[in-house]
Parts: sequence; structure tokens; C-alpha cells
Amino acid sequence: MLDFEGKLRYNKIHKALYLGRNVKYTKMEKLEDKSNIKEVIEWILCIIIAVILALVVRHYVFTPTAVRQVSMKPTLIENDRLFLNRWSITRKEELKRGDIITFEAPSDTDIKVGQISMDNPVAIYNNNPNSIFSKFVYYVLEIGKESYIKRVIGVAGDHILIEDR
Repeated sequence: MLDFEGKLRYNKIHKALYLGRNVKYTKMEKLEDKSNIKEVIEWILCIIIAVILALVVRHYVFTPTAVRQVSMKPTLIENDRLFLNRWSITRKEELKRGDIITFEAPSDTDIKVGQISMDNPVAIYNNNPNSIFSKFVYYVLEIGKESYIKRVIGVAGDHILIEDR
């Protein structure tokens, strides 16, 4: 809104800047400056709340992702885009045979015979971020984290036998 007072204020500041003088503000002008600062603070607060809500939804409800492997063909093709349902994990629901899941890829995939016990083979994970920021980036934003997408073929109590064909 540009009224007479606004024009007067603009002309006063413009002339003062041109002449190199300090400008004395009226009470009305000081109130306008405070309301501008208040508006900026409100915008910053809205942006922070939106980012926090987006991170909470992404971490606990669903996560967008892309398929990077070909091992799930023909169900999922490489470069398919998906929304992963995290709500079932948040509610700690049991997995069922046939469910499609994602999990962090082991950091060491080149394992030599004798490095692990074949009675109970366990994946090796050496990615341990140290600082709070690097943990946030790795575990929440999942930047630099490789994941596998697979189908559940066995649940608790099942015995799985892998044979060469």
C-alpha cells in the first residue's frame, strides 16, 4: 500500500542516503520495521515447522525411493519409483512371507571363507557415523546409505535351505 506517508518516508530516506545523512524515524516507521521483523520471524518459524513435519512423515510414515537393483524383476524394475510404507515398522508389525522389504546393505560384501561362522552367518556393518550431524544425514536423510529391496521368503521359526541348481 503506497500512501502519502509511504511516499514521504521513501523520499526522506532517498534524500538522506543521497546526502549521506542519518534519518530519524517516526514512531509509525519504527512500528513498520518491527512488523517486518515479526513477519520474517513468522516465515522462518513456518519453514522450520514444515521441514520438521516433512522429516517426521518421511521417517515414520513413508519414504520415497527408487529401485537400483535388477534382482526383483519382474515385480520391480530398475529405476521404478516407490513410496515405502514405514508405518508398519513404526507400529512394530510382524513381517509376513511374501512382503517386500528394504534394509541397509552390508558395508562389507567381499567376505572370505573363515571370516564368519557359517553356522550363523551375519552381515557386517561398519558404517558408524560419529557426529550428531553425520548420524542425522546417514540415518534420517539416508544420504550415502545403500539399501537392498527384497522379498521375505522366511519368517521366525522357518528353516531356509539354499542349494545349487
